[in-house]
Amino acid sequence: MRLQICAVGRLRGGPERALLDDYRARFDKTGRALSLGPLSEHQIDDRKAAAPPAQAEALLRAVPDGARLVALDERGALKGSLALADLLARWRDDGAQDVAFVIGGADGLDPALVARADLALSFGPMVWPHMLARVMLAEQLYRAATILAGTPYHRV
Repeated sequence: MRLQICAVGRLRGGPERALLDDYRARFDKTGRALSLGPLSEHQIDDRKAAAPPAQAEALLRAVPDGARLVALDERGALKGSLALADLLARWRDDGAQDVAFVIGGADGLDPALVARADLALSFGPMVWPHMLARVMLAEQLYRAATILAGTPYHRV
């Protein structure tokens, strides 16, 4: 099952890019044996799509046809790492080919996109920079893969 992070804004070089690339590589290595991956990234230029409705259209163009859609939204469900791992395993086992995680820009996601998603997911009530949210998501996806692989990265 392929996973994709579709996010508004460009993540250039720097510590966030280095962390994201590191967690993507870790996920790909661990997930391969679990039929998870690769984890790819699609960036939406926020200069071409400035408002949430235009960003939603651009994000949806990046989402593969038939993909499970997960919207990162502050009003979404709070899930622990074990629950996220279980969800990914269930979708994989149900035959899902693609899962796309969408992250909005500074103003968040368009409500219509969130309503269309299979899951709205929150990292909690705190506000996080959308660039950092990508890194946090990549780490949680890697953590989910290690949980499913039974490695000691995640300690209960």
